[in-house]
Amino acid sequence: MGPELERITIIKQEITSGGWRFVVAVGTSADIIKYRVEVDKEYYEQLTHGKHTPEGLVKKSFEFLLAREPKESILGSFNLNVINTYFPEYNEVIKRQLT
Repeated sequence: MGPELERITIIKQEITSGGWRFVVAVGTSADIIKYRVEVDKEYYEQLTHGKHTPEGLVKKSFEFLLAREPKESILGSFNLNVINTYFPEYNEVIKRQLT
């Protein structure tokens, strides 16, 4: 039996001059962790070609991360473009899933 799927919820989204800022919650009410995530518009376009929402990209990115590490290991605040530093396959996997 595989690991239980974590619930991923976008709590807040702000539009910034260079992209978006999100507050993301992962887990259930009893065991929730919140993250601050930034997405640069240029990076978003590179990964999705505008075919998915920024929220969709963030959710898919958290699914990607949670498949590889527990929610407690994910940085509390990060720009989406750092995921590729830790997981070099990230860009290609996300592009395949979203385009």
